[in-house]
Order: sequence, then C-alpha cells, then structure tokens
Amino acid sequence: MPKLSSSELDQFFVTNGVIMRVACVRPDGSPLVTPIWFISYNQAIYFTPRAKSEWLACLRDDPRVALCIDEQDLPYRKVILEGRAELLHDLGEDDQWRDLYRAIAKRYIPEDAAEAYVHNTIDQPRALFRLKLADAKVKTWRMPIDDEPQDGIWAQRYYAPGSKYSR
Repeated sequence: MPKLSSSELDQFFVTNGVIMRVACVRPDGSPLVTPIWFISYNQAIYFTPRAKSEWLACLRDDPRVALCIDEQDLPYRKVILEGRAELLHDLGEDDQWRDLYRAIAKRYIPEDAAEAYVHNTIDQPRALFRLKLADAKVKTWRMPIDDEPQDGIWAQRYYAPGSKYSR
C-alpha cells in the first residue's frame, strides 16, 4: 500500500472525528488498548487521560506507547506511532492547557457542545501527554487513489514467494 506523503499525513491528523487507540503495558505485562480523542499540534500527538484512567497509571509506570490512528472510509488511511509518551502536565495542572483540551473536544463534537462538555467536566482532573513525531517510529499507509496501481498493494513481506504479486 502507498505510504502517506507529509502533506497527506498532516491532512489526516486534522480530520475531525478520527479516533486514536492508545496501547500501553499494564504492570503485569499484559497489553491495554483504549480508544481516545487526540489532537496533532507542533509535530506531536497530544492526548489526555482522566485521573481514574487505567492507562494513566500504566503510562506512569512505563511510558512506552503505541498509537493507532485510522479511518473506516476510503482511502483507509492508517498511521501507527511507537515511542515513549511524555507527561507534559500532571493532574491538577489542567488550567495551564485548558485551551488545548477545548481544541481536542471541538475535533469531535460541535463547538457549543464542546464548550458545554469542557465546562461540565472541568472538575475531572486530567493529565496531558504527547508523543513527538520526530521521536517516534511512524508507519503510514492507505489504499491507492486516482491513477495509482490498484494491484499488488500489500507490503511485499505479505506475499508468499512465487505468488502473483511477489517480487
């Protein structure tokens, strides 16, 4: 499958309503995956757990994270990021980044509803994490578009030797 160009990646990251899944490691070594809201800003992905989120405790213990951002409609853009989440603001520091949280909410719900959501949950402390794109392993792909070849679109490692699209 074709990789996303830099401009395609930037465009995808600002597409409203696209959910991200954050994967982290529990203390017993088992994986935890949680669908969440996010925002892309200054070449980084920002995300926020509430105080009682299981994955907040996991990231405090082990900052290794994998983020999956994808869409269900064509061209099925997909991004996987792997790295170490950086805690920018701990619980109780919400006022320092409230405008960013408003911006996150506005990506997912209408502006007036986002304001109400922030107002109605302002007493629920959150932390703010980020993963810088420059510090992450980033993999992207999408289905072919326009005049791009429509056959043999998987990565070569998926084709059995000697099969139709193997090289």
